[in-house]
Amino acid sequence: MKASVFVGVSVDGFMARTDGELDFLPEGGGEPHGYDEFMSTVDALVIGRKTYETVLGFGSWAYGKKPVFVLSTRELAPSPAGALVQRVVGEPEEIVAKLGKLGINHIYVDGGLTIQGFLRAGLIQRLIITRVPVLIGNGVPLFGAVAQDIRLKHIATRQYASGLVQSEYEVLA
Repeated sequence: MKASVFVGVSVDGFMARTDGELDFLPEGGGEPHGYDEFMSTVDALVIGRKTYETVLGFGSWAYGKKPVFVLSTRELAPSPAGALVQRVVGEPEEIVAKLGKLGINHIYVDGGLTIQGFLRAGLIQRLIITRVPVLIGNGVPLFGAVAQDIRLKHIATRQYASGLVQSEYEVLA
C-alpha cells in the first residue's frame, strides 16, 4: 500500500499552533497548489482524532466521499451527513494491513502524531510539504524524534505567487 503526506507548515516547521489553530495557513479557495490533483490519487485518509476535530470545525466536510479512518481510542464526535468516517485503533502496520484487505491502495496520512507514527514505522512513501511564508515560533511540529535517519529523495520543488514553496520527496527504504 502507498501512503502519502500532503501538509502545510510554517517556515519554522510547525503544522499547527500549540492550541491546534491553523490560522497562519492560507484560506481555502486561494491559488491552486496541487491539493485537488493529489486528492484524486488517494483512496482513503488516515487521520488523528485532533485533526478530525479540527476539520469538523471548518464548516464544510473537506474530504467528500473519500473514506476517512480516524485513529482514536475514544469515541468520535459525530461526522457530517454523508461523510464516510470510521474510528480505528491499532499500530500503523495493523491499520495498513486492515485497509489493504478492504482494497485500499493509496492512503493520505494526516495529523502530527499520525504522520510521525507512520514515518517511524517506515510506512510513508511520499511527502509533499508546502511551506507557508510565516514564522510562528512554536506549535505542533511536523516531525518528531526519530530513532534513525530517514533518507529522502527530492522529486520537485514548486513556488507560487503567494510565497508558498512546495517540496515533494520520496521516502527511501
